[in-house]
Amino acid sequence: MQKIELLAPAGSFEKAKIAFLYGADAVYMGTKNLSLRTRVQVDDDELEKTIKYAHDIGKKIYVTINIFAWDDKYDEIIETAKRMNELKPDGIIASDGGVINILKEYAPNVEVHISTQANILSYHTAKFWYDNGAKRVILGREMNKQQIKELMQKKPKDLEIEIFAHGAICWSYSGRCFLSDFLNGRSANLGDCVQSCRWAYNVYLEEKNNPGNLMPIEDDENGTYILSSKDLCLIKEIPEIIDMGIDSIKIEGRLKTEYYLASVVNSYRNAIDDYIKDPDNYDYKKYLTELEKTKTRGLTTFYFNSRDNKDFQEYEGKQYNANYEFGGKVVRKENEKTIVEIRNKLTVGDQMEIIVPGKIETEKFVINNLWDIETNEPIETVNPGKSEQKVKMILPIECEKDWILRRKKS
Repeated sequence: MQKIELLAPAGSFEKAKIAFLYGADAVYMGTKNLSLRTRVQVDDDELEKTIKYAHDIGKKIYVTINIFAWDDKYDEIIETAKRMNELKPDGIIASDGGVINILKEYAPNVEVHISTQANILSYHTAKFWYDNGAKRVILGREMNKQQIKELMQKKPKDLEIEIFAHGAICWSYSGRCFLSDFLNGRSANLGDCVQSCRWAYNVYLEEKNNPGNLMPIEDDENGTYILSSKDLCLIKEIPEIIDMGIDSIKIEGRLKTEYYLASVVNSYRNAIDDYIKDPDNYDYKKYLTELEKTKTRGLTTFYFNSRDNKDFQEYEGKQYNANYEFGGKVVRKENEKTIVEIRNKLTVGDQMEIIVPGKIETEKFVINNLWDIETNEPIETVNPGKSEQKVKMILPIECEKDWILRRKKS
């Protein structure tokens, strides 16, 4: 059975470390101004540090330069391409033909991966990019599994195929959307989307022969989230994905928290490993249960199983699975106590879970005592009032640095 790559988002060096800790084989990270998540502040030093870290631990990193670029961006694109040729990430993800030509000229030592933004929906398009130097193509989310299987059978043998398995879905076609730019002057195709499709809207009918007579159409007093999508989740379909020979499955979410990364990456890592180890007894429910502890929109398989699927719109704009939250991150052991960097309010009596790398079952415990980080005096509660606020507690098992704690809300 072919080994499949688990590819995770990294919005920072610290998030990359969490993704690797919880089982990612590779991460993808944007450049400062040339990716579709420019609000993720990754400067050149942080990118260089992440590339070095990934390679030191035997992992991979792909850099995104996947904007659709105006001509005035190309001086920066050329300089970035030269820099990438020196730093040697394992691939550059791009979608714009002009950008790809620049990469081939100025970063010839780095693989080119074609972004999902390029709308690859067929063997013919995949082969076009292969003939033009691509090592990997990332398929559009709009393809179903039968179409993917046919592509896998026809593609050039050494062309790698990557698909999205989890995370947000754009309202527009493979994310090529102008709504944010139209409403706010911030272009999604230049990495500055304000996620206008997630907003609540009031919708009206206007009679053609009676202009100005607007009749509201609303789901409730908040209007409708008619443009908003549920989140993709293909945890049940992992066996099919592996069996069809996909090279890499991708998790979306460079703006997500370390807690989200730990939960989702760990779930997919365990699912992949468990299926490869024992394919006859794959049970997706335990991984789905873990995924449902993260705060997300509703979950959908989108078009993967059928292009007739209509269950992917989030009409109410709800956030689901809000019973748990990011509790904290392990810093270090100090005698019998552990120093934890907190992310939300913690109180004696709180029910907690430790997300253990490589295990789908979490370690549950109750906070019996807390100690002030500076005075070592017992305290009842601690609030994240300042950056990197810490507290001491006793954990039920030996935990390593950066392990993530989850808090169950009462």
